[in-house]
Amino acid sequence: MFKKLLIANRGEIACRVIRSARAMGIKTVAIYSDADKNALHVQMADEAIHIGPSPVNQSYIVIDKVMDAIRKSGAEAVHPGYGFLSENRKFAEALEAEGVAFVGPPASAIEAMGDKITSKKLAMKAGVNTVPGYMGLIEDADEAVRISRDIGYPVMIKASAGGGGKGMRIAWDDAQAREGFQSSKNEAASSFGDDRIFIEKFVTQPRHIEIQVLADKHGNCIYLNERECSIQRRNQKVIEEAPSPFLDAETRAAMGNQACALARAVNYASAGTVEFIVDGQKNFYFLEMNTRLQVEHPVTELTTGIDLVEQMVRVAAGEELGIEQEDVGIKGWAIESRLYAEDPYRGFLPSIGRLTRYRPPAEAATQDKGVRNDTGVYEGGEISMFYDPMIAKLCTWGPTRAKAIDHMRDALDAFEVEGIGHNIPFLSAVMDHQRFIDGNITTAFIDEEYPDGFAGVELDEAGKKRVAACAAGMFRVAEIRRTRISGTMDNHKRKVGTEWIIQVDGEEFPLTVEANRHGTTVVFDDRRIGMKSRWTPGDTLAEVDIAGRKHFFKVDRIATGYRIRYRGADYRVQVFTPRQGELARLMPKKVPPDTSRMLLCPMPGLVVKLDINVGDEVQEGQPLCTIEAMKMENILRAERQGVVSKVNARPGDSLAVDDVIMEFE
Repeated sequence: MFKKLLIANRGEIACRVIRSARAMGIKTVAIYSDADKNALHVQMADEAIHIGPSPVNQSYIVIDKVMDAIRKSGAEAVHPGYGFLSENRKFAEALEAEGVAFVGPPASAIEAMGDKITSKKLAMKAGVNTVPGYMGLIEDADEAVRISRDIGYPVMIKASAGGGGKGMRIAWDDAQAREGFQSSKNEAASSFGDDRIFIEKFVTQPRHIEIQVLADKHGNCIYLNERECSIQRRNQKVIEEAPSPFLDAETRAAMGNQACALARAVNYASAGTVEFIVDGQKNFYFLEMNTRLQVEHPVTELTTGIDLVEQMVRVAAGEELGIEQEDVGIKGWAIESRLYAEDPYRGFLPSIGRLTRYRPPAEAATQDKGVRNDTGVYEGGEISMFYDPMIAKLCTWGPTRAKAIDHMRDALDAFEVEGIGHNIPFLSAVMDHQRFIDGNITTAFIDEEYPDGFAGVELDEAGKKRVAACAAGMFRVAEIRRTRISGTMDNHKRKVGTEWIIQVDGEEFPLTVEANRHGTTVVFDDRRIGMKSRWTPGDTLAEVDIAGRKHFFKVDRIATGYRIRYRGADYRVQVFTPRQGELARLMPKKVPPDTSRMLLCPMPGLVVKLDINVGDEVQEGQPLCTIEAMKMENILRAERQGVVSKVNARPGDSLAVDDVIMEFE
């Protein structure tokens, strides 16, 4: 077995590999850029080597710099993680020439499967079901339109060397095909240095289901069941689960056998994933093979008990698989939520900055509950504009799907992140969405259920009353504490009241608080809520037992009350005496400033292109400018008809959130 392993990556996946290597008794080496000098993976590794400036094309994907680090460290093997150089044939060949083991498949398999056009041809030859499409190279937008018409709209425009949702567009007509071709080509060139594009039929009402395979260098290959990855945004997975709520045993076996057939066809040896698109009749079609560890691999580990990183290392060391197909079972259910540094209220656009608070829920592993958090950040650390906006991968396990969902609800409620925009409210909303609960999901779920974007969560009456009861109980605790302040004047002792009016986002809930040594009971007109909690003033997380069920409320003190976040909802909760409540109703409401005649920058980013000039008349939906953030191009469009009166930005300008890009008459 290897004595020293270098991880050619960063962030949570580098930390993940380090944990398995440490358990195997292998020393680890981290590499880092200027932006990552204080990163968690650098702190966790046994040693760390600086490899260059912050941009990935000057550090993490420069093969020569990574090879220099390998030589300096004396590492015998390299784990590439995912992204960066993980599917780079030249990197695998460079390691082989250096006599260093690559913890991944042979370079020939990377080359065969890394090109989506070649991989589809090989899949067809291996007897794997494939989607109709055009596999040749496409020269320009006009040819892209002609091909799209021949295939029949809708079509998917993809970068041949793509991955992670970059360089992908869906086109429903000629105009979208033309625009999508150019945007995909630009993103592909920027992200992968390869701007080749291909087009295939877009299957409507599709599910994205993938098969995890594991193969060794001795001809053995098994599949470790499937992962459902249909909850996607901009072709980027957001929530994954294992197994799929849709597949039956027969379809699972058929997909697994085809995945293994493809792996054997390219002499695959390592962990890999074969991705399929599945329609409503359980017909499945090959999408691509990812010749690396997947971001969502933890749900497979939680339902099979197999450490995929460990298996990859053992295969790279020449060991034979110690697992046979009949040994692979499905234990319970696992769900993964990807926590991104993005603002769901602004169209999920990237958010960067410092994590002023980062407190994940406690990890657990029992017979009834599992909580796992794979992360590469820490409180006080910074989310950089140079890299993927992932904060963490929060995973929960339960004996059933319903239990796994329930555990995820609690884990998201207990996850504290401050300082940046994040998607926890959206993830919580999905966990409570009836379509998701029923397993009735497709890759169009987010577009269909949130066509106008995510505007937040509105709790039902029962949920709001739990929030009101929690606020009343906390306020009573704080009031009692205030009565115990020493040095008060005689005959001026503070009396804690029992009747309160709680305003939850403006909606009033009159209530009475009854308390004794056994707990607190909050009495509404139509119900009584009994609670127990050890919350004390200053705590930012309240764990409250309501009728034997634990609930988690994120709490921040504000004037006359609290900001409380629960199940994706974010409420200003104000606590008044009955008289204060009367007076509060008379207070004028603050009117927000009018920005309807301005185009505001929705994220920190770089102006790539301006499509209009002062005096131009624009129509609804017309492109106004393109902003690049975290290697993704975002086209900002006109919300309504208007005339441009002022342009405040130019191509190349770096903008912050809410900077005014242009103004309208």
